[in-house]
Amino acid sequence: MLQDMLARIRRWQPFDGDALLEDVGAVLDDCIPAEQHVDELAQRLRGHLVRLVDIAVATGVERRDTATAGLVERARTVRCEAVPDGRWKAVGYLRRLGWTVHELHERLVVTDCLRQAA
Repeated sequence: MLQDMLARIRRWQPFDGDALLEDVGAVLDDCIPAEQHVDELAQRLRGHLVRLVDIAVATGVERRDTATAGLVERARTVRCEAVPDGRWKAVGYLRRLGWTVHELHERLVVTDCLRQAA
């Protein structure tokens, strides 16, 4: 049990609001991400969703706030989807991920679970 806990602590990464905003900006900007960056961006956005969902669940805001609960459910759904084949479908998926990250982050700021990132 202690080894499992130690392994989790070693894998833990702190929340990085600046990196979150940078990744969201990369997929929601007018400039479309290059095809070779799609999988990497999808993985990073999924990581942001995992952290945001963990924050929502740990603080209990998911149970108290229906808007947050809906966003958490959407985050879990979109995070589990595979990146579709085809450039435009993949870009559409990245943008859905990006909007979900952005909206959940904003909701957690509104509910005082996070501070606004710069």
